Amino acid sequence: MNSLAAKSPPDSAPQVSPSQTLSRGIRALEILAEADRPLTIAELSTALGVHRSVAYRILRTLEDHSLLVRDDGGRVQPGPGLAALARGVSRDLQTAALPELTQLANSLTMTAFVAVWDHQDCITLVTVEPRHSGAAVAQHPGSRHPINAGAPGIAIQSTFNEQDWKDLAPGVVYRREAADARQRGYAASHDEVIAGVSSLAVPVRVPGRRPAAIAVVYIRSSQDPAEVAAALKASAERIEAQLA
Repeated sequence: MNSLAAKSPPDSAPQVSPSQTLSRGIRALEILAEADRPLTIAELSTALGVHRSVAYRILRTLEDHSLLVRDDGGRVQPGPGLAALARGVSRDLQTAALPELTQLANSLTMTAFVAVWDHQDCITLVTVEPRHSGAAVAQHPGSRHPINAGAPGIAIQSTFNEQDWKDLAPGVVYRREAADARQRGYAASHDEVIAGVSSLAVPVRVPGRRPAAIAVVYIRSSQDPAEVAAALKASAERIEAQLA
């Protein structure tokens, strides 16, 4: 197997602090996770805004821990070590949610997922696609979008009133739709995060942590949104009961 070290250029970049190196390593993983294809070393170093020698040092360390791998062409992509780390993120929420997501996905024929709040973003934690559907919308774990865009983020916002939200997330707009969702118990969106895609979501209140959301995404459906929302609410209640 090729080694990043074997192709490393001369070390001509200035030394950086350990905290800066750590920050760049984390950013490298974020860039790889967001990319829709493996990246070359040159592309990744450009995206990081660093000299190639700095990028090589970072990548060697990440490769040593299986957090990234290279294909036969030398392009870099996320490695299996990330999957092991991801399993530990909100492990109790993932465990409680997975059976509910499976039931929702297959009964509604929609992709079901749980999203969590991370700073200004909403991140997909775990997802299940319907077993017998060739037209399901892909919603990959780790994908992110602004917290105030799309039904999951609106559902999370709906657990707060506008003033509390401003205190918790200054600078992030509190959607008017969040107040509506607060009253009716679920949030809806269309064409916000992915063009042509609709979403319904309800909040999941996690003891001792920020609220999450359980949601479905679909392109078109003949089902009554209120009935879909009722199924989401029932799943959210069962998840909350397990986590209580």
